Amino acid sequence: MITIAGAGVAGLACAYELSKRGLPVTVYELGSSPADNPCSWFAGGLLAPWCEGETAEPEVVRLGAGAIDWWQQITPVEQCGTLVVAPPRDHAEMTRFAKRTERHQLIGQEEIATKEPALAGRFNQALFFADEAHLDARQALVDLSQKVQELGAMVLYDTPAPDHVDVDCRGIASTLPNLRPVRGEMAIIEAPVVSIDRTVRLLHPRIPLYLVPRGNGIYMIGATMVESSSTRPITMRSMLELLGAAFTLHPALGEASVIETGVGLRPAFADNVPRLVRLGSTIHVNGMYRHGFLLAPALAGQLAEQISQEQNHGNFSKRRTA
Repeated sequence: MITIAGAGVAGLACAYELSKRGLPVTVYELGSSPADNPCSWFAGGLLAPWCEGETAEPEVVRLGAGAIDWWQQITPVEQCGTLVVAPPRDHAEMTRFAKRTERHQLIGQEEIATKEPALAGRFNQALFFADEAHLDARQALVDLSQKVQELGAMVLYDTPAPDHVDVDCRGIASTLPNLRPVRGEMAIIEAPVVSIDRTVRLLHPRIPLYLVPRGNGIYMIGATMVESSSTRPITMRSMLELLGAAFTLHPALGEASVIETGVGLRPAFADNVPRLVRLGSTIHVNGMYRHGFLLAPALAGQLAEQISQEQNHGNFSKRRTA
C-alpha cells in the first residue's frame, strides 16, 4: 500500500497516476472535503503553459504542455484559447509579453470582436494563444477525487496522515525545507450582462489581471502574488486593484456582484519550479507555485514512474523498511 498525505490537486493527481498503474493507494486528508484545500479550491484552473512562459522557467512550459490532454480524461476542459490584451497606453507590455512567449498570433480589432464580441472596439490588438485552455478548478478537484476512488484508491477525508507516508503532497504544510509561501488572492464575480467565453489576460505594469469564465455570467478574477504567509482574508488594496483592472477590461464589470473572495498560500522553491524531493523514505511532491493544475499531471507521472521502477527492482520495499 502506498500512502499519500494531502488530497489537493497534487496528492490526487499522484494517487490517480499510481492507481492507473495498478498500485494500491491510500490518501489521507485532514479536511472534510475538496473545498478544504484552499490552494487548490481557489485556483484559476488555467491550462496556459505558453502564456506562463512570460515569467516562468522553460521547464514549467515543458512540463505543462501535456496538461490539457491529461485533464480531458478527468473533467470538462474549455479549449478555446487565451486572449491577452492591453490598453493602448500599455502596448509596451504587449510587446514585452510577445517577445517572452511563443505559440501566439497577433490579431487586430476585427478578429478580437469576432472571438469576443463583448470586447469589440475596446482594444486595438491582442495576442491569441489558440492552444491553451481552462477548467473549473473546483469541479476538476471533485471529479479527480471521484476518478481516483473509482480506480480503487481510498481517499480518507477528516483523517490525519500517519507519522510516516510514502508521498507527501501537503504543500506549504509539508515539513520540506526551503519552501516559501506565495499568497494568492481571488474574487468570483457575477456579471450577467458581460459574455466572455475564454480566459482573458489584461496586461498592466502594476497589477496584471486574468479573468476566467465559469459559465452563466460567473467569472473568477485573480492575479496577486504576494510574498507573505498571512492567511487573513483578501486585503482592501488587492480587492481594489483586481476590481479596478476588471473595470479597465470592460466597464460593465463595474456593475458586477462580488459573490466570493478567497486566499491560498502557494508553495514555491526559490526558482519557482516544482520537483520531487526525497527525504528519508518519503518522496515530497511540492513547489507548484501558482501552476498547480498545470503541473500536477507531469509531476504525478514522474512520481508514478519512479515508484513503479523501484517496485520492479525491489528497491521500494527496501526503502520503506530502511
